[in-house]
Amino acid sequence: METVRIDILNPKAKSLLKDLAGLKLIRIKKEKAKSDFKELLERLRINADDALIPEEIKEEVEAVRKARYEKKKESRKR
Repeated sequence: METVRIDILNPKAKSLLKDLAGLKLIRIKKEKAKSDFKELLERLRINADDALIPEEIKEEVEAVRKARYEKKKESRKR
């Protein structure tokens, strides 16, 4: 058995592939899309010496929310 990865450029090609799968000539497997961001995050986590603790994450989120709230408040005053 040989495995190949293809990029479908035309929707008609997908229906042809489904027909071939229906005839049991090929098998279609869907790959989980791994985002570039997820890959970057995994690499950064591997190299991280100190992982953030939940309290640090909470503090950062609250600071960002506060800054956004202040920004919205300022734009409403204008």
